[in-house]
Amino acid sequence: MNKLVKKLRILGLVFLMALVLAVPAFAAEEESGEPAAQTEVQEEEGGVISGKALATALAIGLAAAGGGVGMGVATGKAVESIGRQPEAESKIRTMLMLGLVFIETAIIYALLVVILIIFVL
Repeated sequence: MNKLVKKLRILGLVFLMALVLAVPAFAAEEESGEPAAQTEVQEEEGGVISGKALATALAIGLAAAGGGVGMGVATGKAVESIGRQPEAESKIRTMLMLGLVFIETAIIYALLVVILIIFVL
């Protein structure tokens, strides 16, 4: 139970940090002296751009964090397995590399989605 509470606190701190770091994406500089129609168009474009910035930052951040954690866990378990059964080192290493490739592929897919969000939407 104590470990669960500790993990929840850490998760809460991570979300709080993400929220604090996302605040500049919502900051917009107000310009004066322009006609009302142009100001409305610029406000709409600014909202779209800040939404894209927030979406891309969250998407690539979560993908990289999840991939990093997954790779760390997989590597740790592989090293542990090799320590237990040194004779199976080649098979374990092959499976580890295959798993790391799949994790990295998911991160690259997230990067492609982020690029699409930035340039297409």
